[in-house]
Amino acid sequence: MKQGLYKITENVSIAKDIMRMTLCGDTSAITAPGQFVNIKLDGFYLRRPISICDYDDNSITLIYKIVGEGTQALSEMDDGVELDLLVGLGNGYDVSKSGEKPLLIGGGVGVPPLYNLCKKLVGLGKEPTVILGFNSAQDVFYEEQFKALGAKVLVTTADGSHGIKGFVTDAMKDVEYSYFFTCGPMPMFKAIEATAKTSGQYSFEERMGCGFGACMGCSCKTKYGNKRICKDGPVLEREEIVW
Repeated sequence: MKQGLYKITENVSIAKDIMRMTLCGDTSAITAPGQFVNIKLDGFYLRRPISICDYDDNSITLIYKIVGEGTQALSEMDDGVELDLLVGLGNGYDVSKSGEKPLLIGGGVGVPPLYNLCKKLVGLGKEPTVILGFNSAQDVFYEEQFKALGAKVLVTTADGSHGIKGFVTDAMKDVEYSYFFTCGPMPMFKAIEATAKTSGQYSFEERMGCGFGACMGCSCKTKYGNKRICKDGPVLEREEIVW
């Protein structure tokens, strides 16, 4: 984990209530896809945890949803503003277990951390299939960006306004895969757990107080005792989770 100041170079809307922010700064603390940052916002007591969508040697891309006063304030910030970030938090995904045909499943704001994961897997010569789940067409984002990486992409919408009508599990049934990686809401996780045919990794979305394991506010029950989502996660393996 590293704390530092990061300058906004982009902060734009890409879908309904969905923003993409790019920040310039030190990324050396990021070691795996699926890690997150924790952003300090003036006037707000708690930092805002946001998963890392992508990064390079000197920039970080974040995609976040406007859901409250904090993210609303974040969405109104202009280029050039500096933010205090904790960077390189969480364990991230373990790509070594993917097999040759990994399946990536994202629901809503669970989609962003899968982008850098997909990029890493393609770079390793894997053939990923990506399933992106949304409520409706106005919520869809990053479909074309995943395709540009070389992945096979399936999009589901609950109302059928774009792609396959239904949920991510409806798309899963006809896909052959060696392993799965997923990020999204708990109801989606439980549906995947009932459908998945292989081992996999779940990245949990939890409310976090500190973001680095001090407050124990985001604990999850596992077969090996309680684990802190921010510190021991957010990624947990399928076999260890107690649902």
